[in-house]
Amino acid sequence: MKLQINGEDHVLADPVPPISFSLVTLIESLNMKPDRVAVELNHAIVPRDRWSETLLKDGDRLEIVHFVGGGRE
Repeated sequence: MKLQINGEDHVLADPVPPISFSLVTLIESLNMKPDRVAVELNHAIVPRDRWSETLLKDGDRLEIVHFVGGGRE
């Protein structure tokens, strides 16, 4: 499966049916902390509570923003 993530092309192994590749699976495979990430899929923000039901398909475009703590005290 080919995805575009933050403007870069990525090729991921297609899941073996009946398993599907969900947005939550992608976030986990990228070793990102779900509570510190926002995701836009094909120009629409996907609420975190819908990640497990949001299935990815070949050609999808994602923007993933990872929040980092810090700053001044």
